[in-house]
Amino acid sequence: MDLNKQTERYPGRRGLLRGAVVASCAMALSTAGATAASAATPTPRTVNYVALGDSYASGPGIPTQVDSACARSDQNYPSLFAAARNWQLTDVSCSGATTTALAGTQGAQQPQLDALGADTDVVTLTIGGNDIGFSSNLATCAGLAAKDPTGNPCRTFFTSDGTDRLAQRVDDTAPKIAAALDAIRQRAPRAKVLVVGYPDLFPDDGVGCTSSAVPIAAGDFAYLRDTEKKLNAMLASQASANGAGYVDTYTPSTGHDMCRPAGERWIEPLVATAPAAPAHPNALGQQAMATAVEQARHCGAHRR
Repeated sequence: MDLNKQTERYPGRRGLLRGAVVASCAMALSTAGATAASAATPTPRTVNYVALGDSYASGPGIPTQVDSACARSDQNYPSLFAAARNWQLTDVSCSGATTTALAGTQGAQQPQLDALGADTDVVTLTIGGNDIGFSSNLATCAGLAAKDPTGNPCRTFFTSDGTDRLAQRVDDTAPKIAAALDAIRQRAPRAKVLVVGYPDLFPDDGVGCTSSAVPIAAGDFAYLRDTEKKLNAMLASQASANGAGYVDTYTPSTGHDMCRPAGERWIEPLVATAPAAPAHPNALGQQAMATAVEQARHCGAHRR
């Protein structure tokens, strides 16, 4: 998601270290692998990893930006994950991407699926947020909050006709995710595929932090939190139904949302203070996402 185009419980590193404890299965598997390797050392083979997705994968604003058109950082989670494994990375994630950008062009960018091939071993996919218009939704909510900062004008607006239009957009995106996963399977038939969910943007307890930096009405934080949870639940369901794994980045990032102070938050507020896009992961957030992907890979999130 690219908010720049629209206005466009763990502190810092301690949280990342505690997240590593959750990966006990990863450490166990790593130890087992080392034991097996001591018995027989196979010939090393390059692992080809392709990263697909939107700005939550590309890392807009995080130094160093290596692709200005897609606002892509060399410190985004695909880069960190690939570097830790010494894998060959082809990163075509791009800010503003929707599911349409996977099989079709995005401005001057070629279809992201063109990066896949029969030799692709691992694929990560972070997509869907732009399909539901999440950045423009946040801009709408911020504008409404100015007139009713203690109420829930955003929820009222999006449910005014008796239907939750954001929830409907999530439902409407589900078949697009299914089609994307099918297309990935067709182009990279032997690859391990991981759908990477979105981290926790808003306080999980629903208690907000209305301010100039986070101009969301107090009563709308829970609504926006629930919308994100619906999106992640849909992504997890589609991954399971279509032979892919799902990487939960929401749970490990709980307590590091945009309402937390600098140094504790992994998501920047709508007025960012760290070098990152508003309402997007900062450098700590991208590291946490890389850790979540590594844990999911080791813990058997998907095996084909």
